[in-house]
Amino acid sequence: MPRSEKASDLQTDFDSLRPGDSTEQGATRRTALKAAIGVGYAAATLPIAAQTVVKTSDEGLKAGPVKYTVNGFEVPAYAAAPAGKTGLPVVLVVQEIFGVHEYIADTCRRFAKAGYLAIAPELYARQGDPKGYTDIPKLQADIVSKVPDAQVMADLDGALRYAAANGGDVQEAAITGFCWGGRIVWLYAATGKVKAGVAWYGRLVGQPSELAPRHPVDVAASLQAPVLGLYGGKDQGIPLDTVDKMKAALATGTPAAKASQFVVYPEAGHAFHADNRSSYVKEAAEDGWKRALAWFKANGVA
Repeated sequence: MPRSEKASDLQTDFDSLRPGDSTEQGATRRTALKAAIGVGYAAATLPIAAQTVVKTSDEGLKAGPVKYTVNGFEVPAYAAAPAGKTGLPVVLVVQEIFGVHEYIADTCRRFAKAGYLAIAPELYARQGDPKGYTDIPKLQADIVSKVPDAQVMADLDGALRYAAANGGDVQEAAITGFCWGGRIVWLYAATGKVKAGVAWYGRLVGQPSELAPRHPVDVAASLQAPVLGLYGGKDQGIPLDTVDKMKAALATGTPAAKASQFVVYPEAGHAFHADNRSSYVKEAAEDGWKRALAWFKANGVA
């Protein structure tokens, strides 16, 4: 493997996040990594719904920005894991359209508190930084629409390699994602690289294109890992008839496809897990989180 992907190099990145590392080299590395991944909330998610924001401490964790190399490109990511532990189950956390901002980082810390090595790659990094955008259609046009699915799949593969070099057991790996990332969960569950997936309100159907040749409904029958779909009954962007189409496709497929399930929260809309936004629905978010952890455990990722 290229030098930039050696386990020793990947380990150095994560080791620089050790609490109390006051060396000049450690400080410099942390500063550079934070600049790469960004900090705070994405501009398009402002103003923050402060009364509902969940803040998860990094006490007892090794957590912060890291990087790893895929095809010569350094992919920035946020990683969190219980400090001093190895052989950890792994969960890939896939961003919303807003990138890896504080909400996604906090979600990684929540998984780490539950005993996982969680890693969230910045999957738009080659196309640009989504966090400064305030106009969602412009963000879609400038960055999101230019991200190839093949690039995303390769970067997620790289995240698993990173996890394997940093205390993770990738034989016990799962994936979860939100909105844009929810669609990616379904696609990645068809690759055979993870044992389970949880898709939060990810789009299920769409027109094929050069960069996105297949959508979840197109790969449903060939899933290699069962997926739990968590959706909102009032989500105006994901009609419930597309959930029905997905269920029908899953029913014709592999054992993993047939084992996949949906939970639809009647009173929730889109982004009901995003506690930093007005779309947050506490009851649905908390129930979905419990179901996600139980789903991973039931499928051998815990």
